[in-house]
Amino acid sequence: MTDSKVTARVKGVRDDIVTIEVLTDAEGNYYPVVKNEVIHICPTRLGLDDRQEFLKAEVLRVRHGEADAQVFENTRGVAIGDSVEQTGHMLSVTLGPGLLGQVYDGLQNPLELIASQHGFFLPRGLEVDGIDQQQHWAFVPIVKVGSTVCAGDVIGSVQEGRFKHKIMAPFNLLGEAEVTWVQEGSFSVSTPVARIRSNGEDIEVSMQQSWPVRIPVCEPLLRSRSSQRHFPKEPLLTSIRLIDTFFPIARGGTACIPGPFGAGKTVLQSLISRFSEVDIVVIVACGERAGEVVETITEFPNMPDPKGGALMDRTVIICNTSSMPVAAREASIYTGITISEYYRQMGNNVLLIADSTSRWAQAMRETSGRLEEIPGEDAFPAYLDSSIRALYERAGLIENNHGDMGSLTLIGTVSPAGGNFEEPVTQSTLRTVKTFLGLSAERAYKRAYPAVDPLISWSRYLEQLSEWYQENLGEDWIGQVKEMHTLLRRSESVQQMMQVTGEEGVTLEDYITYHKGMCLDQVYLQQDAFDDVDVSTSMERQQRIFELLRDALSQQKNFPNKEAVREHYIKLTSLFRNLNYSREKSPDFKLYMTEIQHLKTEFD
Repeated sequence: MTDSKVTARVKGVRDDIVTIEVLTDAEGNYYPVVKNEVIHICPTRLGLDDRQEFLKAEVLRVRHGEADAQVFENTRGVAIGDSVEQTGHMLSVTLGPGLLGQVYDGLQNPLELIASQHGFFLPRGLEVDGIDQQQHWAFVPIVKVGSTVCAGDVIGSVQEGRFKHKIMAPFNLLGEAEVTWVQEGSFSVSTPVARIRSNGEDIEVSMQQSWPVRIPVCEPLLRSRSSQRHFPKEPLLTSIRLIDTFFPIARGGTACIPGPFGAGKTVLQSLISRFSEVDIVVIVACGERAGEVVETITEFPNMPDPKGGALMDRTVIICNTSSMPVAAREASIYTGITISEYYRQMGNNVLLIADSTSRWAQAMRETSGRLEEIPGEDAFPAYLDSSIRALYERAGLIENNHGDMGSLTLIGTVSPAGGNFEEPVTQSTLRTVKTFLGLSAERAYKRAYPAVDPLISWSRYLEQLSEWYQENLGEDWIGQVKEMHTLLRRSESVQQMMQVTGEEGVTLEDYITYHKGMCLDQVYLQQDAFDDVDVSTSMERQQRIFELLRDALSQQKNFPNKEAVREHYIKLTSLFRNLNYSREKSPDFKLYMTEIQHLKTEFD
């Protein structure tokens, strides 16, 4: 980096936006500068340890002889006339074995390694390799000399924990290439393991490759038709009853979880990441409070994985808290989605949780304001809607070059100020995603977890995945779910009426409807995250309990009075709750099943 040539000088500084003046070469021509190129600003004043700092920045806008760049570090001490060095590369991440189990910042700097070398107060202008360059991996090739490969074709694999990490030909490879040399053995990620010849040029292939974060990994592969995109065909089973039954998320689909402070977004995303049927989990904490991020990165390494081992063994965490530079916060979500796409291209099912996209949008708003762009609604940039759509469109189901299916499911949490779902970020997100899990502060206050409000939430996947539901859960499953959802709405209407008139102001029939809805809510929609059994419910058990509960609620009873109604449904709710806490085939489970069957015959 120190051998790079100075091609520009700092002309102006506005917080994290720096204007640079491009220099000219010997012939009087400006050095070329392109948008999204990474540059390094070199302050004249040395750092505290007498180290020359190289502040990474990304070019946002190019004008004649000038350019504006956002700096991913604190710009304190940057002065007019300071040197600027160009890299000639776009903002990129390093992809290869060694990503799993890591905690990165938004620029893929491993935080644990930096902390061990420099303490917990991270120095400015420090750049560390995203993947350990010293660790060796046992590479096993699957191609031979003379084989023909295309971009994204697998040339070999290494064992990364419990996963077979596939080493692929460079994604930017044009056309076909011939393998001229390949070796097997234990090597570092930077050691060449193969050599290919493309258009008369020899290219060395190692186990790592760099890819620009703002371009989808699959884009060149889809353009060449070596990979294909498919519509989601099955749900992502999370083991959370409310989601899997009423508001499903497709594997390879998109969802958002908006909610005010204290509504349980962090708990819900933790449960989804632990128990969902996925291979890899990527968590991006882009702009959340430092305390919440610290809780995430300290708890995840100690969480047991239901599939065995530790959850961190198949997780990548990327964090840029609200106290970190705004520009790096904006970049962190692109870093996370690029890593997710990389593992999807291998044929893995990946879950990306972005917490929260509101902070990411606020970072865009701050940057846009400093660039003096024309603001849109609530001062967000006019391109907010298209940026959110472009982000969520990178999720999906991909069939890779070898016919393996990989999925990337993107769940973004949104933190609307004051719980106002009408603000621009929430509305733009709702126009993009296909599942909306709206959290309610009122339900959270009542200790109804997960605090997803079933009356405002929705999922377009219930109909889209109807073929899967008919094949696996029965022809009438979707109709039954809609029937129970209607019961919840009717129960809520009666409850609102009772708040005005009291129990005496509603008919016996309406009173029964109210208690049926309350029973369904407390028994099925609420789930105890601290109980070893109730925390995770398989789809088979969900179907069994749902059909049993629906049968109990659908029966017509001849209640003599409202007191009898209340007592009956209190008993039914208690029995079903105890059933939720009982393991399958246990004596307690059989006992509660028998008691529920007896109670169903009461008042016939």
